[in-house]
Amino acid sequence: MVDLYPPTHPYDSGFLDTGDGNRIYYEQLGNPEGKPALYVHGGPGAGSPRRPTRAWDPERYRVIRYDQRNCGRSTPHASDPAADMALNTTQHLIDDIERLREHLGIERWLLDGASWGSTLILAYAQQHPERVSEIVIQAVTTTRRAETDWLYRGSAGSGRRRGTGSGPARRRASGTATCTDCWRGTPG
Repeated sequence: MVDLYPPTHPYDSGFLDTGDGNRIYYEQLGNPEGKPALYVHGGPGAGSPRRPTRAWDPERYRVIRYDQRNCGRSTPHASDPAADMALNTTQHLIDDIERLREHLGIERWLLDGASWGSTLILAYAQQHPERVSEIVIQAVTTTRRAETDWLYRGSAGSGRRRGTGSGPARRRASGTATCTDCWRGTPG
């Protein structure tokens, strides 16, 4: 990503209590009177990177970034043994976005999601279409069960070198997979 605008410092930050033992960290940057734009990071785990929000003109946009539950500066972190990961579902994450919108007093906002964040903003928009003015999606992932199984249990985690697997996994690794291979759910 090209840095279009210089780094800005948050004019507001805080923690939003979700009511179930989680606290969501958020920051607001740019123009407090500007068009609200929420950046939703990928994941899981790392939290909201600072660089992507530099694509938004701080004179025109009220940029909000946050760390999804159990990520980044939100508490408890996924690495904390006390974290109840049963409370970290897609629905919980959608509810957190809506709770943050209400907390910040925003009627409608632009949503910008990357990777898992792209999937999450689409799910949010399905449940709250009246709250979304525009959507920007980047590095889209479908995150189907077969894909996560392949990443964490199959060829991707096996230490195999690129292009040495068999079937669709080998074709994907070599760059010759077709969309049909990917959608068949035969990742390995």
